[in-house]
Amino acid sequence: MLPADLIAALDTVAATPRLLVTSDFDGTLSPIVNNPADARALPAGSAALLDLAALPDTFVALVSGRALDVLRELSGMPDSVHLVGSHGAEFNTGFTQTVDTALLAEIVDSLTEIASRYPGTAVETKPASAALHVRNAAAADGEAALAAARKAGTQWAAEPTEGKAVLEFAVVTTNKGSAIDVLRERDDATAVVFLGDDVTDEKAFARLRDGDVGVKVGPGPSAAQYRVDSPEDVAEALAYLAARRAG
Repeated sequence: MLPADLIAALDTVAATPRLLVTSDFDGTLSPIVNNPADARALPAGSAALLDLAALPDTFVALVSGRALDVLRELSGMPDSVHLVGSHGAEFNTGFTQTVDTALLAEIVDSLTEIASRYPGTAVETKPASAALHVRNAAAADGEAALAAARKAGTQWAAEPTEGKAVLEFAVVTTNKGSAIDVLRERDDATAVVFLGDDVTDEKAFARLRDGDVGVKVGPGPSAAQYRVDSPEDVAEALAYLAARRAG
């Protein structure tokens, strides 16, 4: 059962003239998994997003830290769902800024060297960033690897983003909040719903306006007004919103 205050908020936002529904992917639509390549959205959540995207004056987008091509593959979403990758910097028209490929290569090499010293850590390379994952490492090894990466990062003109068991360095400015603004303006949305679970989603929650609905998934401090426990709850909330808006 969804929280009563969230149900009331969804009832209200369902009646807005032009609705933009946005969501993170990992930990929100998809449960967190040890191997990032195994992440998949829960079928009920995917179905609810497609139901929303099929409604008049209703727009749906995923805004993820994943590279755009990877997000497209893992989400399996059709063109009716807009995809934004790299924490909001990578749209289907390309990156919003020039990618410094030389700096990116330097970061990848350094993070790879750090990962080689700490079992269970791994480096993920994206078109405009590199991430050090420590989810599968022992606690001490993970903390040591992150500390080494933070120290190395002080030498780079790159933007660091810390998430759950991951530290990412981007060679472009990344901001999910800015991406929400772009999507809102593009769709002329009168209200926005955003769901996310990680600290990287807080910039999006902070950019929401009066009448918008921000939903934090899981524990931890957040600027979101509402909270649910799991991706299963996200699927339920999206299905409820789709039914209310259709009605």
